Amino acid sequence: MTTQAGTRVPTPDTARRPARWVRTRLWANPLAALLMAALAFVTVFLAAAFPLVMDRGADTALQSFVSEKGVNPTSLRTTSKTREDDSIAELDRVQRQLVEQVDGRLTLSPSGQAYGARALADRYMTNPGYAHLSDKEPYPALSLLYLHDLAARATLTDGTWPTPGAVGDPLPIVVSKKAAETIRIKLGDVIDNGDEGAGVRRTTVVVGLYEVNDPQDPFWDDLGCPARACLNTDAEHEHWTTSGFVDGGSLPALVHWGSNAENFWRLPVDPASLHADQLDRTRGVITSFLTGHDATVLHDAIGRPDLHTVSGLRDVLTRADERYRASLPLSVIGPVGVAGVATVVLFLAAALTTDRRAAEIRLLRARGGSVAGVLRRLIGEGAVTVLPAAVLATTLALVLLPTPRWDRAVLAALVATLIALLGFPVRAALLWVRRRPVSGRRRLVGELAVLAVTAAAVAEVRRRGVGHPGAGVDPLLVAAPLLLAVTGGLLLARIEPVVVGRLAALVGRGRGLIGFLGLSRAARDASGRRRPSVLPLLALLIAVTTTGFGATVLDTVDDVRTRAARITTGGDIGVSLPDYATLTEPFTKAAAALPGVRTSTGVWMETKARVFGGDQDYTEANLVVVTDPTAYAEIARALGVGEFDPAKLAGTPGGRDTPVPALVSRDLAQHLAAGPSRVRTLNGNDLRLTVADTVGATPALPDPGKPFVVVPAGPTWERLPDAKRVNQWFAVGDIDPDQVRTALRDNGGARPVGLAKLIADGSTATGKDTHGLPAGYTVHSSRETAAALGADPLQHAAEQLFWYAAAAGAGFALLAVLLTLFRAAPDRTAVLARLRTMGLRPRDGLALIMTEALPQTLAAAVGGGLVALAAVALLGGAFDISTLVGAKVGDVITPVLLPVLLPTAGLALLVGLGVVLETLVAGRRQIATELRAGEQA
Repeated sequence: MTTQAGTRVPTPDTARRPARWVRTRLWANPLAALLMAALAFVTVFLAAAFPLVMDRGADTALQSFVSEKGVNPTSLRTTSKTREDDSIAELDRVQRQLVEQVDGRLTLSPSGQAYGARALADRYMTNPGYAHLSDKEPYPALSLLYLHDLAARATLTDGTWPTPGAVGDPLPIVVSKKAAETIRIKLGDVIDNGDEGAGVRRTTVVVGLYEVNDPQDPFWDDLGCPARACLNTDAEHEHWTTSGFVDGGSLPALVHWGSNAENFWRLPVDPASLHADQLDRTRGVITSFLTGHDATVLHDAIGRPDLHTVSGLRDVLTRADERYRASLPLSVIGPVGVAGVATVVLFLAAALTTDRRAAEIRLLRARGGSVAGVLRRLIGEGAVTVLPAAVLATTLALVLLPTPRWDRAVLAALVATLIALLGFPVRAALLWVRRRPVSGRRRLVGELAVLAVTAAAVAEVRRRGVGHPGAGVDPLLVAAPLLLAVTGGLLLARIEPVVVGRLAALVGRGRGLIGFLGLSRAARDASGRRRPSVLPLLALLIAVTTTGFGATVLDTVDDVRTRAARITTGGDIGVSLPDYATLTEPFTKAAAALPGVRTSTGVWMETKARVFGGDQDYTEANLVVVTDPTAYAEIARALGVGEFDPAKLAGTPGGRDTPVPALVSRDLAQHLAAGPSRVRTLNGNDLRLTVADTVGATPALPDPGKPFVVVPAGPTWERLPDAKRVNQWFAVGDIDPDQVRTALRDNGGARPVGLAKLIADGSTATGKDTHGLPAGYTVHSSRETAAALGADPLQHAAEQLFWYAAAAGAGFALLAVLLTLFRAAPDRTAVLARLRTMGLRPRDGLALIMTEALPQTLAAAVGGGLVALAAVALLGGAFDISTLVGAKVGDVITPVLLPVLLPTAGLALLVGLGVVLETLVAGRRQIATELRAGEQA
């Protein structure tokens, strides 16, 4: 519609509609909306990421643990007796059906699958000229197998692959070229394998020589000795042994050659398909294939009644599950702490937003807005900022940290999203619901209730412990440390204002204004009441408590692991020899002179000595003869095992009948209390003893297992000259084990020769590093032992997750302090502006803000450290740290100051720097704005 003057008049169709609420509010303060979206993004991302990181770490540790066991223990191994009519086609058929049945339930690894047939008896190769280790040792032995697709894993170097052989004729075989060179087998040799009975000889003919493509490939496990000639060192005699391979058409002849034979099929489970959360299901499937319904289905489908399946994977998975459950406490402590601090931060953000918009919300209600209508608008406003950020954060976490188990991550993200979305509306609703402050009595009742719940949770944890096998995350493990932190925060919230108020009164007696004003403001909240908000304190306290508790656990694990390694070694370095060998004097002198050696001693140990008491009844015991009792006593003190006074082993010269002072184990001391005692060596010599002291263990025998006797070498060698020898050496200090090995090779007569060299070469060929020492010559290092105990992916995953959580908790704690500063910023800015007009210098303003903020930070740091120490003292005994240590230990977690002090001081410093930075960046601009605008009435 248009007037005569041409002016357009608005009509109902063209009139401007009112602007939408959400858009108006977001444009009114876009910075606040962006900051809320960023906070929601970070919080939801961490909520989704921590369960994913935990699952990935557990899966990686499980897969590594299973892979280390090798192919054979982690496979389904099926066997059946080889029949006269068996053929390659029959073996292939069974293999296909096994794979079809198993692969649908378990993921198999194609690279490790093997099947074929093997003779159940090895036969000697009695040809003249074949290698003997000595004239007294037997002939070299041969085992025969048929292996499917051998040509794919071995390369023929001479001759041809075997052809089918007939019963009664020499059986065509191929052997390893390296084995042929060792045993002196020639191409074309007809090998005499002994008499079958009735004048029939077992024979084989070598038609080809081959080389294994990868001798270290786990595929060859449990397939004899295919790559070379192995040295069989049983208790009676040593001899060479190797494997030969026949053609698949020789199965009937293989049965006659070995008196019997069996078919075998090995189906390795792919470790990469195993997941920690599915261990129960996987064990159930394996059990079903071994003795359950699936085993019956296999028998019926394949049609071989004697089909039998075994597997060690079930036991491997059981041990892996026990390790995983034992590591859960440390894995959960960090994320739970982060969850607590992040929740407090979200509540603080909601409180800050409510304070900023309290007048606006009350105005909406005064103009007729309903409670439901206002809340819907606030929720809609938050949904525009929180939900997109939450969806993006969850998606990013799932993409960056993929894992088959995503439900816990999505659930955690959903909880974080709901807290971030509903925090502000719920806090705004309290403006109408809570019209009067909570009375002191109601607050006291609530705090006492929290204290009672905390005491009950701690008592239950101490009673039954945490991390039980077969159970999930222990709820008490989640609740107890958090409840301790909450209880400490509530207690500190009551103490801190009183203490800070007293300090303000003391400082107010002086001439300075900054300290008094800052402490006075620190003792009150933004409204001026003597009750500051407990949320910032709680955030800092939870962060410090969980970080300090976890750091104490890790420090205890490191110390116990080092101590366990030293005890296992018998010092920092231990050298042990086989019973027939003796350490030379040049070695003991050269080793004692090595850099880092504080003290050392040689030991002769006899493991089958007999100790006679007064009743003439004997007990088998370990006899330990120590060359230097003073050094041995120092080693015992350094290890904390079997400490004794070396003066008690000071023997006196005398004849054979003069008793020698001895340390004896406690169980043996009762046997010797009846009267005179003596020890008899394997040579039949007797040594009279007098009990000088009793100990529970000794460095040479940290876990004795049976009674022991420790005697000084001086008087012992006088009475038993034939016992003057040393087969072990112990030392403490910062010693390089490689230097000890070099000294042992150069001065200890330990360069392997003859049979010892063959054994060492055989160990090297199988991938075992003997360091150039003969078999039985071993140098133990506590440093290497501790590294081996700590080289566990499960430990690394738990520790890494904890430190990730500690860093996230520190960041949220810093954010809590900054939000508290932002919440008090308007009132503080007005005060600083007034003081600026009265001549306050900028650096005094910074000092005022620091004085206001740091008391709460320092109180939380000190209180958190004390609560962390209390948590360790109360809960430490309930944790079994054996899995994290890598060895079975009986140590418990005890309070230690340094692991708590370092993260506490670090967090306090981080918060202080954050306060200074916030003041330098935002404080000056706010004061300038306040000075320009003037004070608001």
